[in-house]
Amino acid sequence: MTETKTPTTDSVPAFICQTKTPKGPRSRRPIDKQRIMNPRRLAAISLLVGVLGWCPDLSFPLAAQTASGTRSQQAGTERDGSHDFDFNLGTWKTHISRLQQPLTGSTTWTTMEGTVVVRKVWDGRAQLEEIEADGSAGHFEGLTLFLYNPQSRQWSLNFSNSNDGSLGQPSVGEFKNGRGEFFDQEPFNGRAILVRIVWSDITPDSHRFEQAFSDDGGKTWEPNFVAMLTREKQVATETGAQPASAERDGRHDFDFNLGTWKEHTSRLQHPLTGSTTWIEMDGTSVFRKIWNGRAQLVELESDGPNGHLDLLSLRLYNPRAHQWSLTFATSNVGILGTPPTIGEFKNGRGEFYDQELFNGRAIWVRFTIFEITPDSAQSEQAFSNDGGKTWETNWINKYTRVKDESHGAH
Repeated sequence: MTETKTPTTDSVPAFICQTKTPKGPRSRRPIDKQRIMNPRRLAAISLLVGVLGWCPDLSFPLAAQTASGTRSQQAGTERDGSHDFDFNLGTWKTHISRLQQPLTGSTTWTTMEGTVVVRKVWDGRAQLEEIEADGSAGHFEGLTLFLYNPQSRQWSLNFSNSNDGSLGQPSVGEFKNGRGEFFDQEPFNGRAILVRIVWSDITPDSHRFEQAFSDDGGKTWEPNFVAMLTREKQVATETGAQPASAERDGRHDFDFNLGTWKEHTSRLQHPLTGSTTWIEMDGTSVFRKIWNGRAQLVELESDGPNGHLDLLSLRLYNPRAHQWSLTFATSNVGILGTPPTIGEFKNGRGEFYDQELFNGRAIWVRFTIFEITPDSAQSEQAFSNDGGKTWETNWINKYTRVKDESHGAH
């Protein structure tokens, strides 16, 4: 098939100009060479991911979450887009056409055939999409986490392919008049470009997906990935099997964590201030395998003096680096925190690091998990404002397994 650049009179959404510096392409195209990932830029995450509520540029979001709940109630009379992707649930056959060399004037397309499975997670506040396809260009597997932001009433789409197990820049947008448009800015061949994702031609049993690039600020768009999807009638179930591997790597290091756990958290109220005041929280967390064992999904509910907390965490394994990347979102915000926390296990101890802003200053964040038994574990988060010479612990999480629970996907 042949696609050409098409002029558009649509203006680029305002949030494009507010996008953070891109860390790598999130394009669905099965490529690796373009992806840029700094393994030392990491984030403090939730439950066994370490943060349970702290995120970049917020001193402590538990209080912020309480305030944002009021804003959510005020926005309740406005349009709610939380069900806009319900059409996408189920199992689909997909026919993919991919432009071989985008933004070069190329007119050579390759095709792939595959299957897409989409299901709700996190009590319906998110969706998980698994893609598997084959064609002349080889085998392609992708995972997309769809998160809804109740404050902005927009969706963020977070994509990873199986080659590197890392998330690229999320695409953000919404549906209007039955058409969904999502945008982000990414590096491509050393240049910053705009990426547009469009869902259209939606019926109960079919829809169209299109990805396009623009290198002129959104004046023209070149489609490079087009998928036509047709619904399969049978109901899909979650695959829990692990791929066999004789090679020693870290993909099973989080297997001890699968299941349901009671969690007690102690949190230092004002880190890096000399504070000695701690608050306590208690909750329940559920850990599940997804994506044929290459990833885990974590759901946490916890309560304490600052109120109720709901968190979702996505863990992705990078088979090249033999490391895990960990990201999280809260139900009030519905956006994955970036950059991810990255690290690995050695001698039964997991260590994960990142550098982030805290109260306007760059600090290091360290998350560790240790004292692991079949029925218990402990994790800690610590901050350093002197380049890692000294560390102040500010979160202590103690986990006890809940026995005889079913841990299948919702």
